[in-house]
Amino acid sequence: MFAISRRSSLYGEIIVPGSKSHTIRAVLLAAMADGRSRIKNPLTGSDGKSALSAARAFGARVEEDDGVWTVYGTGGNLKVPDDVIDSGNSGTTMLFTMGMAALCEGYTVITGDDQIRRRPVSHLVSALNEIGANAFLTRPGLEAPPVIVKGRIKGGTAHFSGFNSQAVSAILMASALGEGRVDIEIKNPLEKPYLQMTIDWMRRYGVELSLNSKDYTRLSVEGNQSYTACDSVIPSDWSGVAFPLVAAVCTPSQLTVSGVDFDDAQGDKIIADHLIAMGADITKDSDGGRLIIKGGKPLKGGLTINLDDTPDSFPAFSVAACYAEDPVTFTGLSHVRIKETDRVAVMEKELTKLGAKIETTADTMKVYGGRALTGTEVESYGDHRIAMALMVAGLFADGSMKVKDAQCASVSFPTFFESMNRVGAGIELTE
Repeated sequence: MFAISRRSSLYGEIIVPGSKSHTIRAVLLAAMADGRSRIKNPLTGSDGKSALSAARAFGARVEEDDGVWTVYGTGGNLKVPDDVIDSGNSGTTMLFTMGMAALCEGYTVITGDDQIRRRPVSHLVSALNEIGANAFLTRPGLEAPPVIVKGRIKGGTAHFSGFNSQAVSAILMASALGEGRVDIEIKNPLEKPYLQMTIDWMRRYGVELSLNSKDYTRLSVEGNQSYTACDSVIPSDWSGVAFPLVAAVCTPSQLTVSGVDFDDAQGDKIIADHLIAMGADITKDSDGGRLIIKGGKPLKGGLTINLDDTPDSFPAFSVAACYAEDPVTFTGLSHVRIKETDRVAVMEKELTKLGAKIETTADTMKVYGGRALTGTEVESYGDHRIAMALMVAGLFADGSMKVKDAQCASVSFPTFFESMNRVGAGIELTE
């Protein structure tokens, strides 16, 4: 499916669905917990459904109602899945289930779609083996799924480079149900807000870390604990908020983004502050949980923005940099290259097609703003954030932007087209 976007202005109010990162943590911890957990406002896109499927595979019972998921947990007694766990396009689910599989006595096979089957997981395989589990890759010469994991976690020290916070979170969440204390040592921890998000969710389900160095280089979890079911409300996804936010800033718009939590652990909320620093007219209504945007004003460049902790904001932010009047440099991008796609290379290629001038290194991107973009046919590479970012670029480019395989936006923002068109985006869908 193609999506076609053209110059538009946005008016009114938009509410972004629940956070993918929060939803997956809530579902999988509920599956490990004792009792019934009710999760309100979950992300109902494919990544959230992948987490539900994994919860069922490990023995949890799940009920899906409008706006509420109810999970009856296993009390920590996870069963060996009857079939392969297919995490779809959800890298978070894939890695978290590797940790959960290390609590089962038998063998669990974990895989995903073609993108997931190119994603390196050797760092988590090594860490699981360090703490007593038996994990191994299945294809010689490849560090990606399918992967096979057998428990149990005995205890010990797991070592990480810090390159992927999801792998660290997988160890954190599972270790509480293991047989002994697990210490985690992280060299140069990245994506730290996501580690804190995991720690917060573990606490919500009744488990505290025995050690947190506060700089996230050393974390420890005692084994033989249990999770207790709880009810929760999933906040809006700040990574998803980035797309209507950038769209409104870069067009003559008056838009309110509602349902946001400025106190949430999600690191991508900082994109609003970065855009304000660039001159965007954005009002943060903390009490009302709203962003109020008056768009179309020039953005200044000359900034260097580090995305070590907020990699998911990169596709939308790189589009905003094209709108700026001067160069914007992004750093801390090495881990952005191992998401659903190499997002640095993909955004450089597709934005260059539109007339942008971009320079990249392994860890940086410099976007030379002040150049008019011209819409053309572009590739999403099946990456939800790439697809939405390019549709947003079409809202202030000359001509028409035609984005291939745009339906992948549903992974993290299942109502993207309806929500954006309700406020005037005018995005057309065609085969």
